Amino acid sequence: MLCSRPVIAQTKPVFACDMLSNPGLRNFSFCDPSLDMKARVDDLVGQLTLQEKIGWLVSGAKGVSRLGIPNYEWWSEALHGVSDVGPGTKFGGPVPGATSFPQVILTAASFNESLFEIIGKARAMYNVGLAGLTFWSPNVNIFRDPRWGRGQETPGEDPLLTSKYGVAYVKGLQQTDDGDTNRLKVAACCKHYTAYDLDNWKGFHRFTFNALVTQQDMDDTYQPPFKSCVVDGNVASVMCSYNQVNGKPTCGDPDLLAGVIRDEWKLNGYIVSDCDSLKVMFENQHYTKTPEETAALAVNSGLDLNCGSFLKNAEAAVNRGLLNETEIDRAISNNFATMMRLGFFDGNPSKRLYGNLGAGDNTEGSLPLSPTAIKSLAVIGPNANATHTMLGNYEGKPCKYTTPLQGLTVSVPTVYQPGCAGVSCGTVDLDAAKKIASTADAVVLVMGSDQSIEAESRDRVDITLPGQQQLLVSEVANVSNGPVILVIMSGGGMDVQFAKDNPKISSILWVGFPGQAGGAAIADVIFGYHNPSGKLPMTWYPQSYADNGPTVFSFGDGISYSTFKHQLVKAPMHVSVPLEDEHICRSSTTCKSIDAMEESCKNLAFDIHLRVKNVGKFSGSHTVLLFSSPPRVHNAPLKRLLAFRKVHLRPEEEGAVRFDIDVCKHLSVVDEKGKWRVALGNHTLHVGGLKHSLNVRI
Repeated sequence: MLCSRPVIAQTKPVFACDMLSNPGLRNFSFCDPSLDMKARVDDLVGQLTLQEKIGWLVSGAKGVSRLGIPNYEWWSEALHGVSDVGPGTKFGGPVPGATSFPQVILTAASFNESLFEIIGKARAMYNVGLAGLTFWSPNVNIFRDPRWGRGQETPGEDPLLTSKYGVAYVKGLQQTDDGDTNRLKVAACCKHYTAYDLDNWKGFHRFTFNALVTQQDMDDTYQPPFKSCVVDGNVASVMCSYNQVNGKPTCGDPDLLAGVIRDEWKLNGYIVSDCDSLKVMFENQHYTKTPEETAALAVNSGLDLNCGSFLKNAEAAVNRGLLNETEIDRAISNNFATMMRLGFFDGNPSKRLYGNLGAGDNTEGSLPLSPTAIKSLAVIGPNANATHTMLGNYEGKPCKYTTPLQGLTVSVPTVYQPGCAGVSCGTVDLDAAKKIASTADAVVLVMGSDQSIEAESRDRVDITLPGQQQLLVSEVANVSNGPVILVIMSGGGMDVQFAKDNPKISSILWVGFPGQAGGAAIADVIFGYHNPSGKLPMTWYPQSYADNGPTVFSFGDGISYSTFKHQLVKAPMHVSVPLEDEHICRSSTTCKSIDAMEESCKNLAFDIHLRVKNVGKFSGSHTVLLFSSPPRVHNAPLKRLLAFRKVHLRPEEEGAVRFDIDVCKHLSVVDEKGKWRVALGNHTLHVGGLKHSLNVRI
């Protein structure tokens, strides 16, 4: 969604093959959309000199005027709405701003795949010359460590939810309405590949961090979202990360790039480095001896594009015999093929699908509080009147904000005290905060963090509320005479066990970084205009989490103003896997699992049917999560999310939920060698508070 102002003339998008201005370009095959894609790419690459080719190995691609090709900036961002973080996007003129949706970690809490896809839709800013066609989003890294500053950008800790988010978001960005799978609306990019979840913590930095990961953990945890992006989402790009994995830089590992992404997953697109990661490989990691060796290693490993300018060293690498020009041809062919799928080489985009989009194309407890019963509401906290903080990072420029204070004031009279200056909360004004709290009918405390606490290049040492926020919350709660609602605005989880244990604090509401209209959304939930249905996409740990203490809140926690009851209607007690007579497991009493690729395992499936009833007084959406606890073989996880479904039910309405379970896919685990195997024995299925035992046998 874009905000717009009237203009007399709009700027124009950049594109190649402008045959109206230069009719001579009709003689080039690469400008003919009717030809086969490979023929067009081969023709274009064959026209270029080595220096011209190298100009298309870097993100600020250099145009070739003699062939009617303009400069192009590859780097644009759309993490949760179009952003001007990258140089490819500029706000101004006809588009001074764009909708900044809630940060990803909060959107993921909806478990709503259609919502993920809708937020991903974008194109109009290219048509007015203010953005490119290649957006380096989404972030599908796994958020397991609560200290990580960039966890807010991710869909959370679970590989399945992250995979589902990534696929849906990619489809929203890329899919065209005419159903042509060879064409792209815009090109998405799944990042940061792979095992990347540390930025800057106690002397450990992402530029030099070496992630030691077993093959089992790699295939069970870190790789599934990227594989889903490529295989299921048909994403146009994958971005390799800064860190090393098991001693090798990800952007210089041929097994990870050419081997897995290109050969195993069959990427139809380009592989790009994180920004300046090749420079980091050379200058920070000292992995290579010269810039030329670095460039050669990256391209030979399967890298196609460099965010930054470091691959200008590819020319010297060719001259020194470290890099064959055919490898450069391969890389830029992937880049050009992506641009052709986007229509960049098809002439004026106004004559094509989406070419005329423009700036005008916008698309039971204490809660809820009663707006008629509350005569005075005390609103307290450093984030109570937040604006820019609500956006999170990789943000755009919204045309307006609705702060929490503004949102709440629409419904009831409010009195406001920040309590402390900023989220760091070094000093606290307890007297003023307690004064308004003690005389109010209810209190809303809006606490949490901002980008000064958790962000890219800024991991947390403590996961408690910053500064003296906990003191402020506790003191205010103690003097309050009515309900106290604690609102946490943050990317990662916080240790709020103290608040959970405090009987004066009646409700805790996590709002992530809720976007430009976050204040309105917060008010809608607090006053019951909207029935919440979110589930936590990551575990909330205590400060002592490294000592394996109990969790504060678990993955999937989240309550509604309605109560939903579940009844298991259909589920098998046993599943038999047919094996050939000579199979080794026929004669072995110690066989714990079978290869998930076994021929006999294919097409082995069953259904699980549930009835879900809304027995509350509010209409509402409800997310049904299906987990499995597999047999204790191959160091399998204690519990794994298999699938989820979203239903919306009116009071007393009943609905049916069905899960289709593929035995080889859903009941398999990754063994110590990274191979998927079906675990034999008892699997416990968890759904809606119910448990069901399923025995998988041969």
